[in-house]
Amino acid sequence: MSVMDALRTALQPLRPITNNLPAPIRDLGVSIIGDTCYKTLILELDPTDSECLKLGISKGLGIGIIGASSIVKVPQIIKLVQSQSSSGISFLSYLLETSSYLISLAYNYRNEFPFSTYGETALILGQNVIITVLVLNYSGRASMAALFVAALATSVVTLFNGGLLDMQTLGYLQAGAGVLGVASKVPQIAAIYREGGTGQLSAFTVFNYLAGSLSRIFTTLQEVDDKLILYGFIAGFALNLVLAAQMVYYWNAPSAKVRGKMKEAAPVPVASQSSGVSSATPKSKGPSTRRRG
Repeated sequence: MSVMDALRTALQPLRPITNNLPAPIRDLGVSIIGDTCYKTLILELDPTDSECLKLGISKGLGIGIIGASSIVKVPQIIKLVQSQSSSGISFLSYLLETSSYLISLAYNYRNEFPFSTYGETALILGQNVIITVLVLNYSGRASMAALFVAALATSVVTLFNGGLLDMQTLGYLQAGAGVLGVASKVPQIAAIYREGGTGQLSAFTVFNYLAGSLSRIFTTLQEVDDKLILYGFIAGFALNLVLAAQMVYYWNAPSAKVRGKMKEAAPVPVASQSSGVSSATPKSKGPSTRRRG
């Protein structure tokens, strides 16, 4: 007996429960994995159907990624607000990533791909906008932050409106978005290398990005027949791996600001006195008290 057959046998006692689930849960399951796979995986508890099993795993990963993405950059936002500093964070990196995510969101939405394959894009996009505005404010460029928000609003109207932008042009933009998504990691990698530390960059965000991009490769292969999106996730995973490696390497390294303070606080060495020279003040000769005979 194979492992999957043994698993199927072990699950059979649970069938009375799965066959009597409340209607809202049943309807939700059918809407996610379809009637056929719901019957196979939930009603019959049969994991031996490889196609339904892969679809179920893909949907589960997709929903998990969307759930995690709702908070993935919250630690980064908190670090920025608490430190009032944008040290270690590249504005260019976030600008490129935000542009890439906005184009990808419009492309997926207008192609009517399953929301479970791209839903996190919308949530991360919103968090990226907040981080970008904070980085600009904390680096003394508040006017540029207002300009960024205005440009973003104009882009949203253009990309999601079929009357303003046709699908063929949007497809070209999606190809460029894949390049932007990859390029967005390069300034951040360079900033960490240049500063010799990760500064205010959140480890939670970096490692969640790594896991999410790996999972997205699987879900895209299972549910979306689009090479542009697949290649973008593969390239993104490779650079997220570099960022994660930097995070580990510079884990205990002090930031550039801290190093500067340490340098200022270093004691100034006292010049040593030359050898053979006495520091004692020579005693002056007093008048002689001997009688002269």
